[in-house]
Amino acid sequence: LKGIEFIRSNFYNKLEIFRFSSSLGKFVGYTEYGVKQAEYRNNNPSYIGAMKAQREAYCMNHVTAF
Repeated sequence: LKGIEFIRSNFYNKLEIFRFSSSLGKFVGYTEYGVKQAEYRNNNPSYIGAMKAQREAYCMNHVTAF
């Protein structure tokens, strides 16, 4: 179960702006605006905590070990 990754991407006009990756434990920006948004969210512990909780809610509760 350690290999499970939760990714939440934000898009605008079909272009990925920024995303949260649970394997990195932070937001990453892909455009100038996205870098600013990622920096803002990474400096706010409530955003990081919420994304980690989303991983638990969406991934860990719905996976069975094979």
